[in-house]
Amino acid sequence: MKTFNYHSSKDVKEATKLASSNSAFLAGGMTTLPSMKLGLASYKDIIDIKRIKKLSGIKVSGKTVTIGAITKHAEVAHSKEVKKAISSLSSLAEGIGDPQVRNKGTIGGSIANNDPSADYPSACIALNAIIHTNSRKVSADKFFTGMFETSLKKGELIEAVEFQIPEKSCYQKYPNPASRYAIVGVYVAKYKSGVNAGVTGAKSCVYNDKNIADALSKNFSSSALDNIKISSSGMNSDIHASAEYRANMVKIFAKKAVDAC
Repeated sequence: MKTFNYHSSKDVKEATKLASSNSAFLAGGMTTLPSMKLGLASYKDIIDIKRIKKLSGIKVSGKTVTIGAITKHAEVAHSKEVKKAISSLSSLAEGIGDPQVRNKGTIGGSIANNDPSADYPSACIALNAIIHTNSRKVSADKFFTGMFETSLKKGELIEAVEFQIPEKSCYQKYPNPASRYAIVGVYVAKYKSGVNAGVTGAKSCVYNDKNIADALSKNFSSSALDNIKISSSGMNSDIHASAEYRANMVKIFAKKAVDAC
């Protein structure tokens, strides 16, 4: 690992002031530190934000659940408030990685990294999430832009993620047996205005499957998906699953999610 300057910030203003084009924010470090150790990433400055109280905690209002960026997966999984408001979100958090990852990894770090097989991005898409940063608010459908890419600007820091409470929702995934990342994961959420179907693991970036969402908006039943076709074009293909297999799994796990709502 190359040398770097370590900074422990007391507040958001200090953290963002220290940020540069060659720096990284550190909370859980579940991706940043392994990447540095393996030589996949290097930074001049590491800015530790895990002591900034403003960035932690869970708040539930009548229509939304807001989770601070450095809130750990285990905290979301065990939160009585989250379980009551959006039980599918706490279940998703409980299924992330292993106990070590769940007790160190953070929601802000997960969505900022935007791994194509991560769980939280699908929740953001399905639950009409608003990502609050130190300078603006970004809707989830505009936040995730590509593989490991987001609309975050240099030095911009995620402060919280605000989820809209649905009428019904469920997340189902086919996990990699080693990492627990989603080979395919589908998060279905029903609102009065319609249905979202956040899909992760299938393509290079999380997305809302419009075919599934439109079919379920007309008839919220797994049978409504019987005749839809999921194209394998643009699907990931690797040692774990072919593009065709993933396309089939998207439909299967969407149906599983609907049946479990």
